[in-house]
Amino acid sequence: MKQISPIFKREFLGYFRTPIAYVILFVFVLLSVGLAFFVGNFFKGNFASLESYFTFHPWVFLFLIPAVGMRLWSEEKRTGTVELLFTLPVTTLEAVLGKFLAAWAFLALAILLSLPLAATVAYLGSPDWGVVITSYLGSILMAGAYLGICSLTSALTKNQVISFVVSIVICFILLCLGWSLFSGLLGTILPVWAVDLIANFSFITHFSAFTKGIIDPKDIMFFLSLTGFTLFLNVVALER
Repeated sequence: MKQISPIFKREFLGYFRTPIAYVILFVFVLLSVGLAFFVGNFFKGNFASLESYFTFHPWVFLFLIPAVGMRLWSEEKRTGTVELLFTLPVTTLEAVLGKFLAAWAFLALAILLSLPLAATVAYLGSPDWGVVITSYLGSILMAGAYLGICSLTSALTKNQVISFVVSIVICFILLCLGWSLFSGLLGTILPVWAVDLIANFSFITHFSAFTKGIIDPKDIMFFLSLTGFTLFLNVVALER
């Protein structure tokens, strides 16, 4: 695992060598804060909380993270540098982990750029910092699960657009499984236990507990297991 650190540094710093990274950071902050203010009624709630901000993260991630993850392997395969990478003394697992951790750190940075918003809430009122911290934790864990899926689709194609679209479709399905509207529709044709079982595979189901200040081991295990499983498939896809 010695080569993970050099790959991580190369990939993470590489994001900031192009204007795309700054555009993504700007769009994420603008979109997430804008949704909290204009759709989530941030000020009208008259309550010192960031719940209206984090509520939209699963939907913002649906487009943000595929935009970050689509280039992880597709670009390497398109330019032919993936062959050069694997001629170096680096294993497939090290390469996958190095790239994934760099992209995950970039996404964590994007999420943490909202800390001034948290400071504003603290200035205007007395927020529950336990809830704020668990919400940030849940958001970062969920971002890792999204990214694992996007990294896998990127490893399966040379075309970034295809990777982007397929990632959105898969992540959208996993979002809808826990969406109240979708669950209500399923409830008309399936028993309650079946609807609950399907909803357990949704990002929303496991993220909502974090936004309420609840750290449930099963929610943490869901995100980590999904991330680990997709990274395992990523390694298998590259080796074959």
